[in-house]
Amino acid sequence: MKKILFVINTLGRAGAETALLELLNHLDTEKYEISLYVLLGQGEMISRVPPEVHIKNKRICEDSVLSGAGRRKLLQTSVMALFRHGHTMEKIRYLMKNLRVMKKAGKIQPDKLLWRVLSDGADRLDETFDLAVAYLEGGSAYYVADHVNAKKKAAFVHIAYGDSGYTREMDRDCYEKMDVIYTVSGETRRHFLEFYPEYEEKVQVFHNIIDRERIEREAKKPGGFSDSYDGVRILTVGRLAHQKAYDIAILAMKQIRDAGYKARWYVVGEGPERKALEKQIAELRLQKDFILLGIKENPFPYYVQCDLYVHATRFEGKSIAIQEAKTLGCAVIASDCAGNREQIEDGVDGLLCSLTPEGIARKIEELIDDTEKKERIVAAAKQKGNGQTEEIQRLLDLMK
Repeated sequence: MKKILFVINTLGRAGAETALLELLNHLDTEKYEISLYVLLGQGEMISRVPPEVHIKNKRICEDSVLSGAGRRKLLQTSVMALFRHGHTMEKIRYLMKNLRVMKKAGKIQPDKLLWRVLSDGADRLDETFDLAVAYLEGGSAYYVADHVNAKKKAAFVHIAYGDSGYTREMDRDCYEKMDVIYTVSGETRRHFLEFYPEYEEKVQVFHNIIDRERIEREAKKPGGFSDSYDGVRILTVGRLAHQKAYDIAILAMKQIRDAGYKARWYVVGEGPERKALEKQIAELRLQKDFILLGIKENPFPYYVQCDLYVHATRFEGKSIAIQEAKTLGCAVIASDCAGNREQIEDGVDGLLCSLTPEGIARKIEELIDDTEKKERIVAAAKQKGNGQTEEIQRLLDLMK
C-alpha cells in the first residue's frame, strides 16, 4: 500500500485547512495509507480529520492559535523549537537576518519569521513515504523539503506569493527539492513564477476541493442569523486579518448607510485585527450596522440567509469562501484582485469592484437596486462545476 504524508502548519478555521480536509475525505484509504502532520500541533478543526488518517504528532490539541490558550501554546512551541535538534545559534542568525529584511520592507510578520525555526524544531518521522505533500507555503514547505524522507515531494501555494510577504531568502532552496508545485489558481501560479521563474515546468494549477453535497446539507441545519433584522443582509466569511481589508469594508458600510439604504453587514470569523476593527466601528457609530459575529461552527446557514456576499480582499489565492457562497446561491461581489478575478466573470456570475469604500458601496447598491441582475448572477454562479476528481488523480499519479 502506497504511503502518503500531508503536512500543514495548523488546522485552524481557514480556507486552505478546509480544502485539505476535503481532499483527505476524497482519498481512498483502502488503496493508500494516509498520514497527517500538523507543524504547530494545534487547531480547532483537528476533530474533523477523517478517522482513517494517521495523525503523526506526538502531542496535539484543539486550541485555536487565535485564543489565549492557543497563543500561549504557540509561544511555548516556538521557544522549544529554537532549542530542539541543536543549531540554536544558526536559527537565531536566520531570525535576525530576516527580521532586518522585514524592517527594511516596512512590515514585520512574526509567522513568516518563525516558520523556518518551527520547521527545524519539529518532530522527526522515522519512515519513508511514497509521497509527501506540503499543503501550505512557509513552515510545511520547509519541513517537507528538509526533514521528510519521501520518494516524491509536492508543495501547494495558496496565496499571491510576494503580496503575502514571502521571499527567496526565507525559503532558501526548499522548492528546488519539490517534484511538483501546485498553485490553487492561474493567477497564483503567475505570481509565484515572478519569484521562481526557473520552476515554470513543474508549477501546475490544482483547484481547491470542495464537497458541494456536504455544504448544501450543512446549510439546511438550524443556525444562522439570530436577530430579527428585516433589511438587506450583507455577509463576509473570513479571518479578521489585514489581507481581508475589513477596514475598507467598514468605510463602505458607512457610505451605504449614509446613502439611506436599509442594510446590515455581518462578518463570520475571528483574528488579530478584532480590536482595531471594533475601535473603527465605534468611531463611525456603526455598532448596529457592521457586526463581528466571531467564529461559527457551521457558517453555511448564514450564506443561504444573506442577501449579498462580499469578499473585498487586498489579495487572494483562491477563496474557498467564494466557492462556498456561489455553491449556496449567493450573489457575490469581490474586489478586483488576482485570485478573485479568476473566480468571477464580472457581470456574469458575480461582480468585481475596486478596493475602495466607493467602489465596494457602488456595487452593493447596484445589486440592491437591480434584483433581476442579482438573480441572473446567482443562476450563472450555481451552474459552474469544479472537476475535482481529475485534480486528485493528478496528485496520485506522482507515485507512478
